[in-house]
Amino acid sequence: MEYTRLGDSDLHISRICLGCMGFGEAGKGQHSWTIDETHSREIIKKGLELGVNFFDTAIAYQSGTSEQYLGRAIRDFAKRDDVVIATKFLPRTPDEVENGVTGQQHIERMLNKSLENLGTDYVDLYIYHMWDYATPLYDVMEGLNNAVKAGKARYIGISNCFAYQLAQANALAEKEGFAQFVSVQGHYNLIFREEEREMAKLCKEENIATTPYSALAGGRLSRRPGETSKRLQEDSYAHLKYDSTAAQDGIIIDRVAELAEKHGVSMTEISLAWLLTKVTAPVVGATKLHHIEGAAKSVELTLTADEMTYLEQAYVPHKLVGVMAQNTPDTVRQPHVWSTGNQKI
Repeated sequence: MEYTRLGDSDLHISRICLGCMGFGEAGKGQHSWTIDETHSREIIKKGLELGVNFFDTAIAYQSGTSEQYLGRAIRDFAKRDDVVIATKFLPRTPDEVENGVTGQQHIERMLNKSLENLGTDYVDLYIYHMWDYATPLYDVMEGLNNAVKAGKARYIGISNCFAYQLAQANALAEKEGFAQFVSVQGHYNLIFREEEREMAKLCKEENIATTPYSALAGGRLSRRPGETSKRLQEDSYAHLKYDSTAAQDGIIIDRVAELAEKHGVSMTEISLAWLLTKVTAPVVGATKLHHIEGAAKSVELTLTADEMTYLEQAYVPHKLVGVMAQNTPDTVRQPHVWSTGNQKI
């Protein structure tokens, strides 16, 4: 495993981040394809054995049970100071807005619940899951700064935002002496490269770490055409993001399969080897042991310049999809997307 620094922080992370969205009690959230605690623990333990020290979860994943599974596994298999745990919080609910719960209060409540779920006194990286257009930016940044000052979060990150929003937020934080975002977790992979337009350039200039999700496009970049899985069949959110561009994306997926055969490796290794040249540490979900094993192996694979070009040249621009298309001032929040049991957005 290789390691690197997370932006301007002093966090040293593995180049592969184990994404925990697939862990948690099925039926307590959007996803029906998640795995139980026994199998989640096996994958977390294997990740640690392979050198993975960076783990990403969220309070939204299966009503907090993903956080609970991760927290218990880390307590049993690792020393807390040896791992980097990231979790994410949701925007205020309409009820909270109506009842006058401030952004600062909301962040404190959500972080306290996540710490309870994880069974820890602090998280290394606390991530603003998606932009909250109903809450003043000052309130969000002050709430996050309060978390850092209290020692409950070492650093803060952001997910699902536009480059101008990240720049705006960090400018405000710098002006007010607040903690700034050290990382961004956006939607980025070989068949969805829209982050290259502005976000990648901003992050390079400002030394903001990039830890993209959907690194394998919900499994599409790890399976040959015709191969399927429970997640590919049942992940409605991934279908929303990728089905409309399946034909053009299929050209790239075929090329991934071709190079995998040429190198004698998995498609996962090819897809992630490409991505590792672009980002700090991709968030890679795993629901089977071979998923995390393939992700770890990808760090050892180097593609030639010609192979990189071959994978990239068939790409065509994509429309915004998923959270980024939904969470704007002019769109309505869709309650089926994320759920924490008592909170939906």
